[in-house]
Amino acid sequence: MTPRTTDPEDEEMHSLEQGSRGRPGQTTAARPDAAARPDAASRPDAVSLLEAASLLVPADIATENDITVNDVWEYLAHDEWEVALTLLEELGGDTDALPPGFWESLATAAEQTRLDRSAAWCRWRSHETRHGIIVRADLTLAPAATGRRRTPLPGAGVLRPLWDIGHRTATGGPDLCVAALWAEFTPSVEPGGRAVVRLAPLSPSKWRHLRPGQVITMHEDRTVAGTAVVR
Repeated sequence: MTPRTTDPEDEEMHSLEQGSRGRPGQTTAARPDAAARPDAASRPDAVSLLEAASLLVPADIATENDITVNDVWEYLAHDEWEVALTLLEELGGDTDALPPGFWESLATAAEQTRLDRSAAWCRWRSHETRHGIIVRADLTLAPAATGRRRTPLPGAGVLRPLWDIGHRTATGGPDLCVAALWAEFTPSVEPGGRAVVRLAPLSPSKWRHLRPGQVITMHEDRTVAGTAVVR
């Protein structure tokens, strides 16, 4: 788990169901002058949202492929909105340098252009940024022969299973905690399958004790539905 110094704020978990690291020393060119852009009234709202998000990206942030916000402005100037959105997502990466508003602007732009998975991902990153916590883990689901689940586990943040993360009730039983689940690099996880997942806790403060290598278990009923090792 990667804790941050940001103070967590309350946020409804249903917003998650709606849907490259910084490198110092990168040079930057001047951003397009507003007078040189098409009239805002004649352009989709999504473009204005992407421009607003671009203004929040520091000039010295670059992806592993040396993409910077200057490249985003170039694509926006040529009305390549989807490419610009993808690059902004990459520039955001897992850095804490960008505020929740950056991700909210991207999410709304993605919704307006019907890019549902991008919208859901950006809402997810907004939640992580707002609460100042990222929980990543290597998850292995129980096989269909022994587990409750017979169908693939959806991976885009719509499932909110219970997790045993070490807390105990007054009687000594496990005090399970709720966290939504996002599977990286795959739309779903088959029973018995493995995936790197991100968890968005309903109560982030209860999860800050987790450390890399710690084992936690996922529950959809009283049985263990999966085992995860914190990264």
